[in-house]
Amino acid sequence: MKGEEEDQDDHKLVSKMKKEIENASKLEFIFRIRPESRSKNEQAYTPAKVSIGPFHHEANDTLKKMEHQKWTYAASLLHRRPNLEASLDACVKALKESEHRIKNCYGNQFTNFKSNDFVQMILVDCCFIIELFLKFSIKGLRRRNDTIFTTSGLLYDLRRDMILLENQIPLFVFQQIFHIVPVPPQCTMSFNQLASRFFKNMVPGDLEYLHEKFNQEGYHLLDLIRRCIIPAHPRVLPRDPSTPPEDLDSARRLQKAGIKFKRGWTYSLLDVTFHHIGGVLTIPQLEIHECTEDILRNLIALETHLEDSHQTTSYAFLMRCLVKDKKDVKLLGDRHVLKYDDGKEEDVVNMFKKLGEEVTLKDNYYLRLFEQVDDYKTKSLHAKWERLTTGYAKKTTVSFVVFVVAILLVVFTIVGVFFSVLSFFLHR
Repeated sequence: MKGEEEDQDDHKLVSKMKKEIENASKLEFIFRIRPESRSKNEQAYTPAKVSIGPFHHEANDTLKKMEHQKWTYAASLLHRRPNLEASLDACVKALKESEHRIKNCYGNQFTNFKSNDFVQMILVDCCFIIELFLKFSIKGLRRRNDTIFTTSGLLYDLRRDMILLENQIPLFVFQQIFHIVPVPPQCTMSFNQLASRFFKNMVPGDLEYLHEKFNQEGYHLLDLIRRCIIPAHPRVLPRDPSTPPEDLDSARRLQKAGIKFKRGWTYSLLDVTFHHIGGVLTIPQLEIHECTEDILRNLIALETHLEDSHQTTSYAFLMRCLVKDKKDVKLLGDRHVLKYDDGKEEDVVNMFKKLGEEVTLKDNYYLRLFEQVDDYKTKSLHAKWERLTTGYAKKTTVSFVVFVVAILLVVFTIVGVFFSVLSFFLHR
C-alpha cells in the first residue's frame, strides 16, 4: 500500500512539473486573424465546409453538417482494429496527457472548454483528417457512395479550408494519434507523406522537393506549406540597411531599363534572384488558381506572429511592385513567371493589389535584391541610353514647337505687311 501511495505521489509530482514546464516554455502558433485583416476579406480566413480545431467548431449550420461526415470517417478508421474500445482508450489517454500543451498552442484561449468536450473534438477532427488522407492516397479504401469523393468540388473546398490559419491542429497531435490508430497495412507512408500527397496540387514547386519538405517538423499543416515555399538559399543581407530602396518599378518599367525576366527553376517559390551580368530577374513560376490568394493571405497572417520569418510577406510586396496593370501581368505571363487562365489579367492585378494592402513590412527579405536592381538601373548602359533618348526626345519636341511658332509668326507678319501695302495702293 505504501509503495502504491508513493507511486501516486510521484505521478502527481511529475504531472505538476510537466504542466509548469509547458507553461514556462509556452509556444503559441495557432492564432486568430487580426480584426483589421478579417474586415477586408473575411471569406479568405473563414472555413466554408469544415471546421478543424476549436476556433470555428460548429460555428454555423454548414459546418455542423460536416460533423456527421467526421464521425463517419473516424468510425471507418478506428473500426479497422477489432477492439474499438482499446483504440479509443489509447487515443483519449494520449490527448488527456497533452491537453494542456495543446491548449497552449492556441494561446490557452479555451480554459472554459470542458476537458472531455475538448479532447473529443480534437480526436474526431484528427481521425477525420487521417482517414481523409488515407482514402485520398489509397483508392481501395473509398466507398462508392462516399460524399466527399463523389460531390463535385467538395474535396477542393476541404483542401482550401484545411490551409486556413484558424483551422489548424498542432502537427504533433496528428503524429501522436497516427501512431495509435489502426492504419491499414497497404499504407507505408508517414502522416507527413500522406499530407504532401493531399496538398501537392495546391503548393507550387517541385513534387519531390515538396515530399522532402513535408517530412520536416512544423507547427501545423499551414506551416508545412510555408516551409515548402520559403527560399532554399541563405539570405543575402543588404549593403546599406540604413537607406534601403523603398519600392521597385513595375515589370514593364524595369524592362525599359534593360532588365530581363526569366522563369526560375528552383525548388522553392520564393527563391527570387537578380543576376547583375545581363540584368536578369529570375522568379519561379506562380500558378494562380482559386485558392492562391487564400493561401498567401493566411501565410502572411501567420508571419505577422513569427519574429524571424517574413518571406511570404516580402514576396507579396515584391509582386505588388512588379504588377501594376494588365500589361505587367501579360509580360510576366509571356516570360512564364505567372501562369493563369486566359483573360484573367485584371483578376491577377486585383489579387496582388489586395495582398499588397495587407502587407506591413517589418523586414523586407528581398532588400538586397531591391538594391541590386536599383544599382543596375543607375549604372547600366541601357538605362543611360533610355534616359538620354528620353531627354533628347523631350528637348527635340520643345525645339520643334518653338520653330513652328516662329515660322508662323514670320508668315503672319509678311501677310500683314502685304495686305497693308495692297490697301495703300488701292486707296490712292
